[in-house]
Amino acid sequence: MRYHKAGWEEVFKPVSDTCTDPTGKTIASWPGNTETQVINLPIIDSLSPRPPFLPLAIPEDLAPRLTRLHGDPIVWWVGQILKYLLRPQEKTKKMLQDTMAKMGFKRPIVGVHIRRTDKVGTEAAFHGLEEYMAHVDEYYNGLELKQRVDKRRIYLASDDPKVFKEAQKLYPNYEIIGDPSIAKTAAVSTRYSDTSLFGIINDINMLSMSDYLVCTFSSQVCRVAYEIMQNYYPDATTRYRSLDDIYYYGGQNAHNMIAVLPHEPKRKGEMYVSVGDVIGVAGNHWNGFSKGRNLRTNQIAFYPSFKVKDKIETAKFPTYSEVHKAQ
Repeated sequence: MRYHKAGWEEVFKPVSDTCTDPTGKTIASWPGNTETQVINLPIIDSLSPRPPFLPLAIPEDLAPRLTRLHGDPIVWWVGQILKYLLRPQEKTKKMLQDTMAKMGFKRPIVGVHIRRTDKVGTEAAFHGLEEYMAHVDEYYNGLELKQRVDKRRIYLASDDPKVFKEAQKLYPNYEIIGDPSIAKTAAVSTRYSDTSLFGIINDINMLSMSDYLVCTFSSQVCRVAYEIMQNYYPDATTRYRSLDDIYYYGGQNAHNMIAVLPHEPKRKGEMYVSVGDVIGVAGNHWNGFSKGRNLRTNQIAFYPSFKVKDKIETAKFPTYSEVHKAQ
């Protein structure tokens, strides 16, 4: 609401066609009770008690199929929710289509999102343009082994206008699509404005529709684009490279892994792992090792990333059996 005074429903369709009034006879803070008409929710980080259906949980009834068909079921599930929440109003839809046509959005294309300004030094480390482009080069090198590529192109999104000039100077063999004016409005001083809002909506739309995504998962823009991307491919979990964090949902419950292979430390700082150990992951160091806590031994150390798999968390969600019958 800080971005657009007219509110959500002028940009996106209403979340509900029936629950539109925030007033009621009974109003309470979460969790309320069965008779409470209106429940006020805090941000997810402050939610207490924490319900079992928070991310990273997926619906119990969908879990068997999802785990067979998708590389990271929670990303698919969040993507479905976002697909519903971000249904554009006709005016917004036309804006997105016009922008894509004006910029000449064409495949193949790699989405590159470079977050700077308020993130660098506080929440994330600085990553130079060459770090992003190394992964873009790697993607196109692989693609050219399978098909003819008429032109290497990227969609560049950033909150730092200088990145566009740098990219054009250092990578003349690439067609660079993007709008530096969006970067200017993304500056901290002008971020909460209509212009900035529509700029970020355009960026997320373009990034999510790219064939491959290079970014930092410490940025919510990057993660949202990756989540929405799941709607355009059967499984888009191999279509990204994050320069820092692994995927996470802000305010999520614990992210646990299960060991599928044992590990005996070869050097100091490595973890003893037995098959079946549950490990709470802290992060991937992108050098073959991840860091985490072994919940059996309570040891905090490094372990080989390939020796574990995600522990799929499930929760009972409403199944709406009447909808299935109608279909």
